[in-house]
Amino acid sequence: MRVAITVEQSWAAVPGGTALATIELARALKTRSELDVLGVAARHSRPAPGEWVPPVPVHHLGLPTLVLFKAWHRLRWPPVEQATGAVDVVHGTIIAVPASRAPLVLTIHDLAFLSHPAHYTRRGIRFFRKALELARRHARLVTCPSQATMGECLAAGFEIDRLRLVPWGVRVEPVTPSDVERSRRRYGLERPYVLFCGTVEPRKNLQRVLEAFRALDHRDLELVLAGPQGWKEDIDAAIAGLGGRARWLGFVPRHDLHAVYARAAAVVYPSLAEGFGLPVLEAMAHGTPVVTSVGTATEEVARDAALLVDPLDVDAIAGAIDRIAGDPDLARRLGEAGRRRAAAYTWDRTAQLMLAVYAEAAGSTP
Repeated sequence: MRVAITVEQSWAAVPGGTALATIELARALKTRSELDVLGVAARHSRPAPGEWVPPVPVHHLGLPTLVLFKAWHRLRWPPVEQATGAVDVVHGTIIAVPASRAPLVLTIHDLAFLSHPAHYTRRGIRFFRKALELARRHARLVTCPSQATMGECLAAGFEIDRLRLVPWGVRVEPVTPSDVERSRRRYGLERPYVLFCGTVEPRKNLQRVLEAFRALDHRDLELVLAGPQGWKEDIDAAIAGLGGRARWLGFVPRHDLHAVYARAAAVVYPSLAEGFGLPVLEAMAHGTPVVTSVGTATEEVARDAALLVDPLDVDAIAGAIDRIAGDPDLARRLGEAGRRRAAAYTWDRTAQLMLAVYAEAAGSTP
């Protein structure tokens, strides 16, 4: 079976979790002897940046990204096959809905623009709404990384028989003491710290994390923020009020980020809306205790292997951090439970589930 998957997110200004998920899925899929996996992207003047290079051959259509997306959404042209040749299935891995002659599988990571429209630009919302309309019309099957996203898709008008649950996996690099020491020196991580990891954007709930940290009495504890600047947040102004108790590292390359995860006293990730929540799973895979949101996709991932809080309750966020910081036994138990929980989420499992979706969309059996 010949499958073309969109890998355009590798060239995005902020690739984020969707790019990482696409790369790891493609890496796992290309090991399957029954698949020939191709990447497809817009026209670019340079390769994708180092760690975002897709692990499969990439075929480029002749239009730059924004023009391609507009053409797909307004004209349903050009088809992916114009770059790849004939394929059995096209897999759109972001909400830009590709034109194709073959059956279309589309991954919808989340529909946060519907529940939190204030977090997006008007142009972005128009684009996402058009994509949602096209997805309902053209996608043969829609995959979702969580039950939370499946619920959003049902509410948005998708039939249940077109939705398939395909959770993401996690792949972490082993962290040695020398890796930890190198990251400590490189990023100046001299004090114990709580880690917030993610793109700086409103739905990540960073403002409440900062308020919660301000309320803590643990003056020896630092809040470390790792992730690229996104939109609608002034990160420098946000951390200024913490009197040197918070630092923003910016984007941290993944080989460094694993060591930063492993050394953290805790990871705090009380996001308002997520399709999955890779930082939660990555932290648990390193045995780092986690504070995350109840009632969201991250609760599905963490279950009882993390402290779950109301993301709108600053006192609850602060209290959970305080419990972990003040109770080494609790931190150890959460870390052990997190490792066990994360072990169930493999990219091989994700690839197996996605292979079944491709086969179903193409009208065959795996």
